[in-house]
Amino acid sequence: MERVSTGIEELDRKLSGGYPVNKTTLITGVAGSGKTIYGIHFLHRNCVEGRKCLMIATEETPEDILYQAQLLGHDIKPYYENGQLVIESIFESRSEIIGQTRYGFKPESLDIELPNLIEFIREGTECIVIDNLGTFALRASRHKLRDQFDGLNYLLRKKGCTTLLIMDESAHNLTNQLAEYSVYGSIRLLVKENAYLGKMERYLCIPKMRSTPISPDMSIFEITSEGIRIHETKGGSLVE
Repeated sequence: MERVSTGIEELDRKLSGGYPVNKTTLITGVAGSGKTIYGIHFLHRNCVEGRKCLMIATEETPEDILYQAQLLGHDIKPYYENGQLVIESIFESRSEIIGQTRYGFKPESLDIELPNLIEFIREGTECIVIDNLGTFALRASRHKLRDQFDGLNYLLRKKGCTTLLIMDESAHNLTNQLAEYSVYGSIRLLVKENAYLGKMERYLCIPKMRSTPISPDMSIFEITSEGIRIHETKGGSLVE
């Protein structure tokens, strides 16, 4: 199976070369676990390799994303300026709604359903990050949400896109983890205490990645001034 780099060398090795091409991978985790940074790595690497990329952002402005990438040593601003990378900010639309609504933002007032996100994809786009799906997931019933996830994934495949869907853990759990059934693979990020060291650490596990030999073990990772650094683990099992 053809792969595209995750932008993180250790994760590429864990995934037999990277994310499966023309498939969708879900990344979930709590706030501060590094979800958006995994998306930045993916976008930066594939921009460097000449692919057209898109980020649909629901919680940050383009300026925030560009600044965060620069701090991590993965400057994506040149690609944004020349049009190779497009950042569509739904965050700004949400903020305008909040400002115009007397009693604050209501989820149903953001009138965008998941399959409609396809309208943001320009011709020739190869790599996509959608961050954060939780914005949409709490607006629909479970039955409707599953249909929307399936529809979005179908349309993304039809357009030939390799996609990262990022979703906060609280929304993922409140929606009974439905998104995980629709995607080709999933990566889960955790922040928890290391009882032996008495400090908080970040962990990564890969519960699902079809047609890929993956380890069931969790790996510790760090967020450094150069981005994500994952500590290697041994072992692996084939997940169909």
